[in-house]
Amino acid sequence: MEKIMVIGVSPGAGKSTFARQLGERTGIPVTHLDTLYWKPGWEESSNEEFLLAQQAIVQEDRWIVEGNYSGTFSIREPRADTVIYLELPRWLCLYRVLKRRVQYHGKTRDDMAEGCPEKIDWEFLKFILSTYGPRKDKMRQRLQRYAKEGKTVHQLKTRRHIDGFLNTFTGIVEI
Repeated sequence: MEKIMVIGVSPGAGKSTFARQLGERTGIPVTHLDTLYWKPGWEESSNEEFLLAQQAIVQEDRWIVEGNYSGTFSIREPRADTVIYLELPRWLCLYRVLKRRVQYHGKTRDDMAEGCPEKIDWEFLKFILSTYGPRKDKMRQRLQRYAKEGKTVHQLKTRRHIDGFLNTFTGIVEI
């Protein structure tokens, strides 16, 4: 477990927090894709910039890359040896998105590009509501393919599963 993709069913599934905790426990460097994609003021990076940044990261010997950005899975997939998929209930994902909006009001999260203060809008909430089911099905198919390719696949569907997985790394770095 040296090159790890952390993906999830939806915003709010806990990908960023999980990746950060896994990185702390394993010593493997963590990259949050949102920090590569977004520039200050919520300006999007060009496709070329975003692709090149990811290509550089996956050339490293050890990495944890957190985030979906399914249009660029093809950069990470060939080099990943482990895929960790978080699939928490839709209601919990929505709750977490709303909670972080309040918690980080006017601030930029650590897993977001500098100059991108927390925000939320109706389009983002509709995205979560409308894509959860179809994304769940697509992700499960993707995970089956990864397993057939010989990657180690972990599906974590509850807080207890997540904590249990992270606790297998105790003794390395405690949180």
